[in-house]
Amino acid sequence: MPAPKKYSDELKARAVRLTLDALSDPATKHGAYKRIAAQLDLNAETLRTWVRQAQIDNGDRPGNTTSDAERLAQLEKENKELRRANEILKSASAFFAAEPDRPSR
Repeated sequence: MPAPKKYSDELKARAVRLTLDALSDPATKHGAYKRIAAQLDLNAETLRTWVRQAQIDNGDRPGNTTSDAERLAQLEKENKELRRANEILKSASAFFAAEPDRPSR
């Protein structure tokens, strides 16, 4: 179970929007992360991470999008479950193959 979210989605979206607007204007670009993070009571590196991910999701920067990362996590989880099921089936088949003299009911 994932940890509860520390920041709301609305705050995150607002912070990213404000930062992207500030970064697009050369006059406000310098120190934008620190300034906006301080205004919204956030860590500047947290804000930088959110903005970087938003840029990736928008196609402005190369990398794995949020939806790709979620899909990859889901596939890895499914793969882990299937490997576990295969191990159970292998051990069960080995168990039943090892006792050919066992009487059937």
